[in-house]
Amino acid sequence: MILSSVIIGPVATEKAERLKAQDTYILRVRPEATKIDVKNALRMFYDVEVRSIRVLRVGPKRRLLGQGKVMEKRHRSKRMIVALTKKSKALDLSTFRAA
Repeated sequence: MILSSVIIGPVATEKAERLKAQDTYILRVRPEATKIDVKNALRMFYDVEVRSIRVLRVGPKRRLLGQGKVMEKRHRSKRMIVALTKKSKALDLSTFRAA
């Protein structure tokens, strides 16, 4: 997998903002990305050291419209909760560093 396209972006929720104080970040990633891909991409492009990674798959949320029609209110996605080491600097996703 191409490491430069593994991370889609950060998740902007209240919980994600609260976890940043503990050096933990929630990232949206590609559905086929693995923990190893995310760890290597963070090390290569953002120069941070990862302590642990947890995977979170968000299922789609659908609403029935009647007559057999379905509207999808929330699309399927994959997120990873990344905890950085104490020695590592803070993760700033705007500083993408090409390798």
